[in-house]
Amino acid sequence: MGIVGVNLFDRQFGKNQSFNSAGNVACALLIAGVSHLFGNRAIFITAAVLTIPTVLAIRAIKGSDIDYDLARGGAKLVGGKEVPARSSAMQTLLGDRILLVFLACAFLFHFANAAMLPQLGEMLSHGARATAAPFMSACIIVTQVVIMCSAPAIGRFANLHGRKPLLLLGFGVLPMRAVLYTLTHNSGGLIAIQLLDGVANAIFGVVSILVVADRTRATGRFNLVQGSLATAVGLGAALSTTFGGKLIQHFSYRISFLSLGAIATIAFVLLWTAIPETLPDRHESGTDISSPTTSQEFPA
Repeated sequence: MGIVGVNLFDRQFGKNQSFNSAGNVACALLIAGVSHLFGNRAIFITAAVLTIPTVLAIRAIKGSDIDYDLARGGAKLVGGKEVPARSSAMQTLLGDRILLVFLACAFLFHFANAAMLPQLGEMLSHGARATAAPFMSACIIVTQVVIMCSAPAIGRFANLHGRKPLLLLGFGVLPMRAVLYTLTHNSGGLIAIQLLDGVANAIFGVVSILVVADRTRATGRFNLVQGSLATAVGLGAALSTTFGGKLIQHFSYRISFLSLGAIATIAFVLLWTAIPETLPDRHESGTDISSPTTSQEFPA
């Protein structure tokens, strides 16, 4: 945001998520090849070597290219000029009901989502242990490829048409995925179902940050709330595997998948009924659309 400005943040963040997933896919394929040729120890050497181009890329970013106040959501327009803004941390986190409900939705989304793929791999490994690892790899790559291909379009759509339609789609496919997992054990069919996982994670990964940016504009607390979102996501994911595992232990995989799907449905209903559209009307009087100077912006 500090480099491209608020107006281009939506589309640029979608591009960044696409490159992120492309890197995940490339790294997975590279490590698979290296481990096959040189053994598992070479995986760690490869990971260490990959930090070198990462550091070089970071060093190529000039500090002067970044508006640091805008990067933390801390600029607003007063009399046609940008001025620094900083709101109370407690007021930003606890005083915004919409933001709190959205964090609850994020928690429920990952509570429902995180355990599904590991449970699926565990279930399949009981009958075909030799094919479980390649199957899991294929599922992960399918998800990342979907994110890589769709994230830029998601950023553009969210910029033009709003956040909520995309969020409803992303949250809505999650209970469908849970039900579909109970209907087939065919490997091809299950890999195809992973397309839904890619759609859900692509939308959440891009749009959730855009919602945070919308709700923290001109507060100076963008990064703080991003951390809160990461906490909600992490808690949901951590509890998901425990919850799903207990249901498998006491009941069955089918019950676990359906229960996770029920939680996903609760998250969808909460999002639908309690979260309004957060994209500001850029033609509305008084709306803050702060962005760095024109020289810092580039086409998205």
